[in-house]
Amino acid sequence: MQYTHSILIDLPLKQTIAKMDSLENLKKWQDGLVEATVISGKFGEEGAKTRLKYDFGSRKMTLIETIIKTNMPHELVASYTTKGVYNEQHNRFKATDDGKTIWESDSTFKFEGLGMKLVGLLFPKSFEKQSLKYMKAFKAFAEGNPTP
Repeated sequence: MQYTHSILIDLPLKQTIAKMDSLENLKKWQDGLVEATVISGKFGEEGAKTRLKYDFGSRKMTLIETIIKTNMPHELVASYTTKGVYNEQHNRFKATDDGKTIWESDSTFKFEGLGMKLVGLLFPKSFEKQSLKYMKAFKAFAEGNPTP
């Protein structure tokens, strides 16, 4: 499964990236995130791995983020793995002529095991909705607005 989302952030590129490239800021815009721990490397650098623990009430989930490629402030490629799911995100950041930032994100999901393959097949829009929700939440956080 693949999809692309784009969002306009009302901040210059440099400020947008400074807010995004912060381990401490993750909990401020990622709903459900209860713990973010670097387990190898340095946060945000190629090869770095971070354990992300989420609590969505009845559903708890742990992801491992691996930075595959970074060319910040313009590009960040990362993978996210959890039981039965591999997600790779290719993020691009572009400055606009009027001092704003365009964030484009390509997401690719691969599912393993019958259960997760069925989830991906039956509920593809839920993955897209979650990705867009986090992009909108980051925009609100970065611009100093309450989370939508």
